[in-house]
Amino acid sequence: MIDFTFTEEQEMFRKAAREFAETQVAPFVPEMEQTGKVPAGLVKALGDAEMMALTIPEAYGGLELGYTARLIALEEISRISVATAMMLQVFALGIEPIVKFGTEAQKQKFLPGLATGERLATAAVTEATGGSDPTGIRTAYRKDGDDFIVNGRKCFITNSHIADTLTILAKSEEDPKAFCAFLVEKDMPGFKATHEEHKVGMRGCNTGELAFENLRIPKENLLGVEGKGLRVTMAAIGDVGRGGMVGCALGLQAACLEASIQFANERILYGKPISRLQTIQNKIAEMKIDLEAGRLLGYRAAAIQDKGQASSNEFAVAKYYTTEASQKAAKMAVDIHGGYGCMEEYAVSRYIRDAAVVGPSAGTSDIMKVIIARWALS
Repeated sequence: MIDFTFTEEQEMFRKAAREFAETQVAPFVPEMEQTGKVPAGLVKALGDAEMMALTIPEAYGGLELGYTARLIALEEISRISVATAMMLQVFALGIEPIVKFGTEAQKQKFLPGLATGERLATAAVTEATGGSDPTGIRTAYRKDGDDFIVNGRKCFITNSHIADTLTILAKSEEDPKAFCAFLVEKDMPGFKATHEEHKVGMRGCNTGELAFENLRIPKENLLGVEGKGLRVTMAAIGDVGRGGMVGCALGLQAACLEASIQFANERILYGKPISRLQTIQNKIAEMKIDLEAGRLLGYRAAAIQDKGQASSNEFAVAKYYTTEASQKAAKMAVDIHGGYGCMEEYAVSRYIRDAAVVGPSAGTSDIMKVIIARWALS
């Protein structure tokens, strides 16, 4: 039997997540748009609401609610603030390698703080020479006794300047096919967050560059098997990173649809609300269709993931569809608003900027097609 309904607990969680977003996240949005900075109060609110704890096992202070619950939370938060949802989804992206590949000592050391928000996580893979192709990275490590010495740079890293617990990827100086994943702590000598980016959208979600200069990492901070680090980082990106972008995209679509319906019902032209015009109805219908289809794709993938089964291909499909649909929805929402859609007082002007950033994050649409084609042809 196929059941397309949420459990009673999941429905209750959705209501709680929506209330949290509307009461605790929404007040920070104007400040985020104006300054482009991460409000400390927002990060504290996320921690107090245990939003970082969703995928962390109970044994380490987490809620262990699973990936469907995480997708619910991200959709509801993104409906209010895509930037906040992006920040939160990357916290989980940094947490996942520790949950899946960490030693017991690493889990005991890092996960309790990550669950409460006392620690903040990210994953750093992307470089100017390697994003969609992680094997193209230049950040390299060499052995020095039991330690590893890392040199290199990372770019376009979400949470770059606020994270203190980072999963990074580096390749061997001697063997270009050997990669290691390391847990880096912000206060390690040789680590520095450098340039901070100013994105067209998702303002208030920190993105920037990281530099490693003779960064000495003890063997205790090696994540997974030496030389097999590519699997550690790509497993997290494939499931948790893409799954998180689905949540961001779905919330953005929902926000576009709600704003369009409200405006269309209130805006009077030709003596009647423009919601009575078939052209406007067609746009709203398309947004609704895309949102419903995207939810089916996204929550199917999350349900598979919650069963412990491979879900990266399903998330590639969902990520492609929902991020493309969110950009389409934002464009149509601005079209429905007409001239008002170009004014910053109207939220849809923010949505279309946020949608531009949703697309390439965690893998471009073109890369998703490569993954999906490989799946179809296998």
